[in-house]
Formats: sequence, C-alpha cells, structure tokens
Amino acid sequence: MNIPNILTIFRILLVPVFVIFVIQNNLFMALVIFILAGITDGLDGFLARVLDQRTVIGAYLDPIADKFLLISAYLSLTIKDMLPGWLSVVVVSRDIIILSGVVILHVMDKRPAIRPSILSKITTVFQIATIILMLFYAGSQTVFLSPIIAITAAFTILSGLAYIYSGIKIMGEGN
Repeated sequence: MNIPNILTIFRILLVPVFVIFVIQNNLFMALVIFILAGITDGLDGFLARVLDQRTVIGAYLDPIADKFLLISAYLSLTIKDMLPGWLSVVVVSRDIIILSGVVILHVMDKRPAIRPSILSKITTVFQIATIILMLFYAGSQTVFLSPIIAITAAFTILSGLAYIYSGIKIMGEGN
C-alpha cells in the first residue's frame, strides 16, 4: 500500500459521503466533496508518476474510483431532478458498454493496453464540469447549462462509439 493507492481508496470512501450530502440537499458540501475527490484523483496520479509508485492494484482502482464517483453523481443528481434522466442513461450506459467490452475481450483472451483516448479525456472533463456546474448553480435559472448538458452527451456518445469501434477491431484481430 502506497500514498497514491491510499488516496484512491480515500476517493472511493468519499462517494457515499457525496451521495449523502446530495440526498440531504446540502449541495455546497456535496460540491466540496466532489472537488476534493477530483483533487485526490489528480494527486494520486501525479504522486504515482513522480514517486514511481505505480502499482497493478492502483491501475485497476483508479478508474473504478472515477466511475463510482461519476456514476453516483449522475444518478443521485438525476434522482434529485437536477439532471435530466436521459443524460444519466447515456453516461451510465457508455460505462456499462465499455466494461462489457473489456470483459468480452478478457474472455476472448485478448489483453489490449487500456489507455484513455483524447476523446475519452475530453468526455470526462465535460462530465465532471457538468456535475460541478449543476451543484454550483443548483436552483438557479441559467441559460448556459443546457448547452453544457448537450455537449457532455455528445462527447459521451462519441467516445462510447469510439470505444465500441476499437473493441470490435481488437476482437477481429487474429481471426
């Protein structure tokens, strides 16, 4: 166990705290927790590289922690009617499709290096920005949130299609 992995586990433990604050309508504290989780995400990756403390468990835990946080945020904010349900369906479905593809590739004994693409990183930035803006402007009538939601959905769909294309291409290799 090293510092980056401890930070990742801490981020996982922040997820239920975040959800509880959303449920209790304490959106300021939910925002603080979400931002704190984001800081730990950046910090654990930075420390793993700088201290040369990359581990196999860290490589698995980090994206799991990210997905727990984002999926929990999208679902809880949808339940609280702060985000449209269709957006959460798009975000969660993309992650389920990607995970299913990884499992299928594993079953097929294909072990591609899994690295997020630029498109995927942009998608994550918009997904995170959407959550932060929704929490920050909760209850306000803001004109710019609808375009942010649309852009987030578009990038989520595009990156999902890119992953599907890559997965199908990998599955076809060697046949």
